[in-house]
Amino acid sequence: MDLAFIPSPSTGVVYLGPVPLRGYAFCIIIGVFVGVWLGNRRWVQRGGRSGTVADIAVWAVPFGLVGGRLYHVITTYEPYFGPNGHPLDAFKVWQGGLGIWGAVALGAVGAWIGCRRRGIPLPAYADALAPGLALGQAIGRWGNWFNQELYGKPTDVPWALKISSDPAIGRIGGTYHPTFLYECLWCIGVAALVIWADKRFRLGHGRAFALYVAAYCAGRAWIEYMRVDEAHHILGVRLNVWTAVIVFVLAVAYFVISAKKAPGREAVVEPGAQLAEGEEGDEGTRDGDGVDGGTVSVEKASPKPSSKAASDNGGTDSTDSGDDKAAEAATGSATDAAGDATGEDPAEESAEDAAKPAGSGSTKKS
Repeated sequence: MDLAFIPSPSTGVVYLGPVPLRGYAFCIIIGVFVGVWLGNRRWVQRGGRSGTVADIAVWAVPFGLVGGRLYHVITTYEPYFGPNGHPLDAFKVWQGGLGIWGAVALGAVGAWIGCRRRGIPLPAYADALAPGLALGQAIGRWGNWFNQELYGKPTDVPWALKISSDPAIGRIGGTYHPTFLYECLWCIGVAALVIWADKRFRLGHGRAFALYVAAYCAGRAWIEYMRVDEAHHILGVRLNVWTAVIVFVLAVAYFVISAKKAPGREAVVEPGAQLAEGEEGDEGTRDGDGVDGGTVSVEKASPKPSSKAASDNGGTDSTDSGDDKAAEAATGSATDAAGDATGEDPAEESAEDAAKPAGSGSTKKS
């Protein structure tokens, strides 16, 4: 007799009138939103613009869904293209069957397209998104709980998963290891590890993403051994175990090589965002500090000391003297030019004006 176990939902679909609301789809959607939300926060912290992660996710998410489904259909083709298969069932994503390997691989292609259109380096984007991907996977795994699929070997532990029988698909009722829960908890741990390591070692150039991939593969390998669902085997080992081992080695190799070739973190992850910040900073300096306009206004507001005040102080205002000399030189030049234009000698006019009695005006005939 089982004293404790995790119950499975009686159905994975709730109907809102004629519209079916499927638990599997809800888990995937919520996982995507959480991943984009956390990725956006990390992107802004690295110097990017808010909203850029979501804009690129518009490319990455559809590619990821297609890639995840393709991987599942190719590696488990019997239900769709086998002797008694139904090819159209390959499009029924809501029934489950998304391979994370294909989702990440083809999703990266979509992200590359989005990054290229925005002029953003893909490794920097992947680093910002890495913990969010792990959390999104943790949430998405609960979709398997709604569908009562991908459980492990029979067990009577208190946290065993109760599975109901379904002769139509050959499912035998009982209590099994909740491998979906194990993977969910492992992914949460991976997200925490990446966030900690990123802060502690300032990972950049794709190394935070590589750490996420390597850590996830390490957990997926032992979780895969516990599953009892049908799978292809190579040398007696499940295909997904081989995939996890190969991807783990590639991720570790990238981490090591990248650390040698490009240590540290990118100084600029989104050039446009840095330029916009610089323009705002310059504008604020001009308006707030008054570097340009303030100097002019101080010069206009400060009156020049009079020559009398200068003499009272026992000194000579060199600035005023220089200004007076410049004014006299300018006046002389203008007078000479006027004389040349009229054909008259300016010196003679000055002598005549001086000989006139005070108060008499100049009555020169034209």
